[in-house]
Amino acid sequence: MAKFDIKEIKGVIPATLTCFDENEKVDEKRTRDLVEFLVNSGVDGLYITGSTGFCFTMTTEERKKSTEIVIDQVAGRIPVIVHVGDIGTAKSIELARHAESVGADAISSVPPFYWGFSPDAIYNYYKDIAESVSIPMVVYNIALAGLMDRALIKKIADIPNVKGLKYTARSHDEMGSIKRELGEEFMIYSGCDEMAFSGFSFGADGIIGSFYNCIPELYIKIYNAYKNSDVKAGMEYQAVADEFIFAALKYNGLSSIYDLMRMRGLDAGYSIRPFIRNSPQETESLKQELSRIRDEFKTKELDVFGI
Repeated sequence: MAKFDIKEIKGVIPATLTCFDENEKVDEKRTRDLVEFLVNSGVDGLYITGSTGFCFTMTTEERKKSTEIVIDQVAGRIPVIVHVGDIGTAKSIELARHAESVGADAISSVPPFYWGFSPDAIYNYYKDIAESVSIPMVVYNIALAGLMDRALIKKIADIPNVKGLKYTARSHDEMGSIKRELGEEFMIYSGCDEMAFSGFSFGADGIIGSFYNCIPELYIKIYNAYKNSDVKAGMEYQAVADEFIFAALKYNGLSSIYDLMRMRGLDAGYSIRPFIRNSPQETESLKQELSRIRDEFKTKELDVFGI
């Protein structure tokens, strides 16, 4: 049973990694350890089995298993949003009903993709899933699945159980305008890690992102700077975060986040195929990049990575 109202789901929300072992299986111990690390770091919620969680590389049963482990370990301490997106509506409904049955506070989904679905097909997809459960739906607008235009977003937002939007695009002027038009009761989550402070400044209720797994403390400082109207501090923290992200993305994308977790002493497992894992040489080069950023910005924020 859900423990949090949608209006309570705000702030810094990691798009949580799925923890896989060396044989590409969901690893329960690593998952529980990651959840404890994130909860204890002070994040405001978790967004699980999404893009950062490798959702489309996993079977339905693996997605259910990971969801069950996370929600059990969270034990109601912070909200959990479960991404249930798939191309098939029936698959997403199955995942949505499962998420509700094990205690998720909300569900989310990218639009159906690959075949270039019409606006009506996308609308019906969200309507069918939202009506299949009683917990709120957060629509996920992301370029990887095909950005929905403003007219379609507004139409979907009129579905009674659709209560929020994860907006992963740089056009924060439009995001802020959508927030003003849909009102305070409709939740907006900014999905660009490198524009977190901007997201809050343009009216986002929360931020959902990949790199919050490995540097949650830095993003919490960005959020606090926003709440304290400290623009200078917020932009300084954001600059460090951005250089950190740019360094990690020089290598193998999401695989770098697993390496970064190990650098700070937490084993969250490994990426799975077809993603390529970083070589030891690449991991060492990434560590040197972090050392450079620390020295250039004269910051202690990256000391947790053992540099």
